[in-house]
Amino acid sequence: MASRKTPEFSASSMADIAFLLLIFFLVTTTMDVDTGISRKLPPPLDPNVKPPDVKKRNICKILVNSHDMLLINGKPGELSDLKQETKEFLSNPNNLPNLPEKKIKNIEGLGEIPVSLGIISLKNDRGTSYNMYIQVQNELTAAVNELRDELSMQKFGVRFSKLTDDIKIKAIQKAVPVSISEAEPENIGDN
Repeated sequence: MASRKTPEFSASSMADIAFLLLIFFLVTTTMDVDTGISRKLPPPLDPNVKPPDVKKRNICKILVNSHDMLLINGKPGELSDLKQETKEFLSNPNNLPNLPEKKIKNIEGLGEIPVSLGIISLKNDRGTSYNMYIQVQNELTAAVNELRDELSMQKFGVRFSKLTDDIKIKAIQKAVPVSISEAEPENIGDN
């Protein structure tokens, strides 16, 4: 009786197929890209020039302690209220004496317009969670973006994010600047 041979399987074509599948998945897969906080840093200060004095009414001090609790101008605050309080501070719609001054500036594309001299001074404790840090930054950015949207709608009938004309974009940015000063984190204690 003759013995039967076991059929052989060619594995070389399997390696080719696996390689092609690997290339296919590498080419078609998209990777999530983490994005950071978009901020334009000011140029370094000239050590020979004294920084300008800023009036107390023009500064909103925001402190975040190691327990992720907010202190806004010396009073306990909530993250959910931060955006609205920041908008109120920066816009000073009723020109209150305890909120920032406004200076009339002639801005190309807008004409003469009052611009807030308000500055948000943010300071975090070294123990502040990264999540809280990002949430505070998001609320501050959202406040500025909403103020820009409101002015853009008032002047141009379109949201700031939808503007395409560079002159209009720069005009709104000058009228509603991002005035956020962030201090070096330190151990600031509990609120």
